[in-house]
Amino acid sequence: MKTKKKLYLSILFGLLSFPFLSAQYGYGYGNGYGYGRQRNAMPQMAETAKEPENLTAEQIVDAEMPAISEKLELNAFEEAVLSATLKKYLQERIEMQILKLPPEKMREGFERITKQQDEELKAGLPKEKYEAFVALQENGFKKVKNKKKRKKKKQKSNN
Repeated sequence: MKTKKKLYLSILFGLLSFPFLSAQYGYGYGNGYGYGRQRNAMPQMAETAKEPENLTAEQIVDAEMPAISEKLELNAFEEAVLSATLKKYLQERIEMQILKLPPEKMREGFERITKQQDEELKAGLPKEKYEAFVALQENGFKKVKNKKKRKKKKQKSNN
């Protein structure tokens, strides 16, 4: 009776320990180099890149303001007026995009916002700076010809 019990327990122990042993030594000698778990030959995919977080109007304007201010040579007051105006109307544009209106209403809304922004900027900025800002907008905030630098270069070449 005792031998049957010992035999039964040893068979049960062997069956229950098989998953642990196969994890340690693989599934036999045909598995790669033999013992131990083998790594997958396929490289693992890196995690998919997360979508960039949507920036707020303040973050967008704050990021662009130093370049705009440098190109237009704004003083502190003009910079504050331009920054506040851009933040206000950029926030309205973002809100319109979130609403996902029909294309006609979106176009009308954007035109209305642009018109209000232009009027506010005309009132807050000197004429030359406003025109320079409009030129900067038309060029997509890229290269704007600095008249002062040109004049300096021309004066140097004439001397």
